[in-house]
Amino acid sequence: MNDFQWGSRTYIMGIVNVTPDSFSGDGVLDVDAVVKQGLRFEQEGADILDVGGESTRPGSARIDDEQELERVLPVIEQLAARAKIPISVDTSRAIVAQRALQAGATFVNDVWALSRDAEIARVVAQHDAFVVLMHNRDAQAIVGALGGHYRNVEYATQDIVQAVASELAPRVEYAERAGISRRKIIIDPGIGFGKGLEQNLELLRRLRELKNFPALQDLPLLIGTSRKSVIGLTLNLAVQERLEGTLATLALAIAQGADIVRVHDVQAAVRACRMSDAIVRGMKDKG
Repeated sequence: MNDFQWGSRTYIMGIVNVTPDSFSGDGVLDVDAVVKQGLRFEQEGADILDVGGESTRPGSARIDDEQELERVLPVIEQLAARAKIPISVDTSRAIVAQRALQAGATFVNDVWALSRDAEIARVVAQHDAFVVLMHNRDAQAIVGALGGHYRNVEYATQDIVQAVASELAPRVEYAERAGISRRKIIIDPGIGFGKGLEQNLELLRRLRELKNFPALQDLPLLIGTSRKSVIGLTLNLAVQERLEGTLATLALAIAQGADIVRVHDVQAAVRACRMSDAIVRGMKDKG
């Protein structure tokens, strides 16, 4: 179930939001409804289910440990028992990661790349879990008619690919020093996190360069663009109208070497990714 053949095809991570304030408008707190959604994603072709209990949208307020645990644990327990695909927990907290992994999750998706909680790397290593290390940066959010986003953020270098790669590389080293196997590390450039519109577009345009950065070269690449502000601002569209823009970013990301795509609209994404794989990877999947 966790035997991934990176480079052979694109894997689909379905987003399961257990929040009332998700930017995408799909978050719910009813456990039965969320579990049903996750099982539907599996039927539609998802390879991984990513369960999150705290919104990470620009400008969102933090919740406490207990609230996050109350939201995600019942969902993870049920999905781990009923689904045949791996479960991921979207968290930056060691206690949430610990309890989620004990409940059956096998991935920790950390939008702060193990930098916000000193114990979370140890927890991941102890469970030999997969970990997604996402690039992020504190920045002042702008909340407008199209939702929260950031202006271009100042980095030490004007080259956004070099900036992201040079900040992700030490996080990979940190994870390895903590005992996390390199074969369990996945990198995410953090589209929509601590970056402005032009920076996000350039990152997507140059993903291959990021993947070829020496310290990151052999690591699988996850891309999360689904319904995000980079699409809304480019096309001047509200969240519920961003499917076509999302699918365009997925296809182009696959052409640039993406291994996993994290999405809200699983069925449409599976079809777009299978078509993209047939072209880019020279394969045909009728499944």
